[in-house]
Amino acid sequence: MHPLARPEPLLVLSILCAVFIKATGYTPIENRFSSIFPVKSSPNQDVFQSIYEWRFLDFAYPNYESRLAAIQNGKFISENNLPLGIDVLGNRIFITTPRWKGGVPASLSWLPLPPKERSPPLQPYPDWSAHGDPDSPDCSKLMSVYRTFIDECQRLWLIDAGVVNATIRINQVCPPKIVVFDLTTDSLILSYELPPDQVKQDSLHSNIIVDIRRGQCNDAYAYVTDVWRYGVVVYSLAKNRSWRTTHHLFNPNPFAADFNTHGLNFQWLDGVFGLSLLPPNEYNDRILFYHPMASFNEFMVSTAILRDENLWTSGADTSTVVKAFTVIGDRGKDGHSSTVGIDRQNVMFYTLVSQDAVGCWDTSKPYARKNLAKIIQNATTLYFPNDLKVDRGVEQSVWVISNRLPTYLYAELNYDDVNFRIQRANVHEAIQGTVCDPNVLGTNEVDTGIEGCY
Repeated sequence: MHPLARPEPLLVLSILCAVFIKATGYTPIENRFSSIFPVKSSPNQDVFQSIYEWRFLDFAYPNYESRLAAIQNGKFISENNLPLGIDVLGNRIFITTPRWKGGVPASLSWLPLPPKERSPPLQPYPDWSAHGDPDSPDCSKLMSVYRTFIDECQRLWLIDAGVVNATIRINQVCPPKIVVFDLTTDSLILSYELPPDQVKQDSLHSNIIVDIRRGQCNDAYAYVTDVWRYGVVVYSLAKNRSWRTTHHLFNPNPFAADFNTHGLNFQWLDGVFGLSLLPPNEYNDRILFYHPMASFNEFMVSTAILRDENLWTSGADTSTVVKAFTVIGDRGKDGHSSTVGIDRQNVMFYTLVSQDAVGCWDTSKPYARKNLAKIIQNATTLYFPNDLKVDRGVEQSVWVISNRLPTYLYAELNYDDVNFRIQRANVHEAIQGTVCDPNVLGTNEVDTGIEGCY
């Protein structure tokens, strides 16, 4: 992440908030709901179980000699490898390892479920031949995969940022590309490079989500975030074409750019990051929820706006675009979140990276702080929960990976300690008795105070 200047003092924020409240008449309204069940205030910690954990990462080389050669020539430096993204389908979990630093031999791997051992070496996906070498880049291969999304058609979508050694300086060795694998055959079915006019200087494409309606697998849309240049690229599979969407509500909030965790203080101005989708409504439209990383707010927009290519390429109706994006509420101070997922009950689960926690929200209730809950919080086993997914199982689970990213970037990991963990919990057990439980009514009381301005 880029080192950034510190935000303005809190006094300035207080003044801005006061002006905002006075100008908008932002006042609370009466509470119309009351809980008909007791609401748990403590996280359901015991429902989460550790699936995999590592002190450091290793890879399943074909033989001892090839692993030794990779170490000797610097192609594999264990301490430079950090797991970032996860995804789950059936008896496999997929793990990304972006090339933050040198010595990362593969950028996408898999492991079996249930686990056969606690800390196994990663198996490159689909095999070693699919992964390129940043020192002599073949851009038809995988270069630096950040996150993935498994759709209902059993396809693994990924965003390959094409950026290596991002902790030192942006080195765009390959164009960013969307890649899709058929998980029934593990074969490559799509590789689409983003056009140059949709990639800005210092862009970092780091997250992807896929939108399919009525089982139309060939009419999928992918939404890809550009976290450092504040845009969302929309890709149409049917058209095999993409366009870039922008809005000021994709931008980071400088008042939320100061991060403090585990004794480290740093400033990130990461923009639009977390994405999640509600099911189609009666008009066959879907709502996209999103948030920047450097923000405590949650936003929403109709995907009909994002999917309208002409609206973004012709610039004919800017007023429609401006009005389509809405802030729906905030998570309070230090409510930084990376990724999110929504289950079949339309309950959203989201990471809280500055609080070493996972939160939840029943999307049928207003996005107010009293309607949000934490289902797990642990500074040791959940230090910096960086990615989260809700699987497609009959009994759905929420999966989260924690990776101590700030220590990796700004200090030094202790390799005698467990640094990386993948945990899971049944979604029903995780929210039972909390305000996220659909059986527990919430509040429509509007949040007030200084936190509401973040």
